[in-house]
Amino acid sequence: MSRIGKKPVALPSGVTAKTENGVLSVKGPKGELSMSQFDLIEYKIEDGEIQVNPINKTQKARQFWGMQRTLVQNLVDGVTEGFTKVLEINGVGYRAQAQGKKLKLQLGFSHDIDLDVPEGIDVKTPDQTTVEISGIDKQKVGQFAAEIREWRKPEPYKGKGVKYRGEYIFRKEGKKK
Repeated sequence: MSRIGKKPVALPSGVTAKTENGVLSVKGPKGELSMSQFDLIEYKIEDGEIQVNPINKTQKARQFWGMQRTLVQNLVDGVTEGFTKVLEINGVGYRAQAQGKKLKLQLGFSHDIDLDVPEGIDVKTPDQTTVEISGIDKQKVGQFAAEIREWRKPEPYKGKGVKYRGEYIFRKEGKKK
């Protein structure tokens, strides 16, 4: 039995959910999100909560049970609070600048990196070495943060590169003389 899957997903006030044609839609103060329903899982909306249960006791249904409940929880959290990832840029001359729907990065290459910000994502640069990515879809926010980080991952000797706030970079000792 899935310990996560057993818990119902509470719907805060101002949030509504509905299922039709195999799609679960959640609408809240920040917007509306939807996901397609998995065939072996049933979704019941009653008494201000969403209950996620497997249709039968097959191994495949039990494997997806907890994950589907977490995806539903992410929909509810996204339309109420939203999600934010903060990236920190370390290195001499490394900086970022948000320009409308574009993000300009200078990461030590011979050229600047211009990234288009996906729809539904908001990017802010409070200072030149910090990038705040926020939105209601957890997957899109995490994916865009990962794409930015991919340009210059932090290296273990000097710690230069793009890292998540709070991420620990394992440091190595340099070459001995």
